Amino acid sequence: MEKGEKGEEGEMKKVCKRCKETYSPSNNTQSACCFHPSFFVCRRHDDQKRYYELGPDDPPYAAKFYDCCGAEDREARGCTTSSHVSYDDD
Repeated sequence: MEKGEKGEEGEMKKVCKRCKETYSPSNNTQSACCFHPSFFVCRRHDDQKRYYELGPDDPPYAAKFYDCCGAEDREARGCTTSSHVSYDDD
């Protein structure tokens, strides 16, 4: 569903700028959005006991992970929940 389309209740759906999901403002609860509040980074990790999959051009000390929670999978489920925030809310 694209931004601006109407949902089941006839209200305009919005796109969350945190999780990129489409949502209905009437169903926007405090736990509706699951996201990472920080960036996916490539640098030395504080915990060097972890296993990292490095690309062929990555330096041997590089680690790829979310800075907020340490998750190493770029597609990992968000570590923080909150209500959705629309691009229209700015």
